Amino acid sequence: MAATVAYDAVEVGTVLPTRTFPVTRATLVRYAGASGDFNPIHWNERFAKEVGLPDVIAHGMFTMAEAARVVTDWVGDPGALVQYGVRFTRPVVVPDDGTGAVIEVGGKVAVKLDDRRVRVDLLAMSAGQKVLGMSRAVVQLT
Repeated sequence: MAATVAYDAVEVGTVLPTRTFPVTRATLVRYAGASGDFNPIHWNERFAKEVGLPDVIAHGMFTMAEAARVVTDWVGDPGALVQYGVRFTRPVVVPDDGTGAVIEVGGKVAVKLDDRRVRVDLLAMSAGQKVLGMSRAVVQLT
């Protein structure tokens, strides 16, 4: 599958569609099973609070992956993502209240690079706070 976004049709400042991703305790249990990361801070409220967290928190790699989905959905091909990095700035707190948390991710094209690549800068927020810093992806366009 090739990227569906044409390099020549993209300008610096092009805004990617903002996405919201709900996160519940059940989401975290499923992610733990898939990733093998069963750290109790991601499922045990008592343990999370004992180690100084406000509540159970989402896996950092889960949060990072949801942010990357904004880019891969926009470009139309997960294989077009050639570089991706973030800094974890705040955890996504996931209360056991039947609703959980929401991660909201938006992005925009920050730089057009050579070789038909662009750098997309992402903004990931939860509960009104930035949860990923320096979130940048480089994608290969057509």
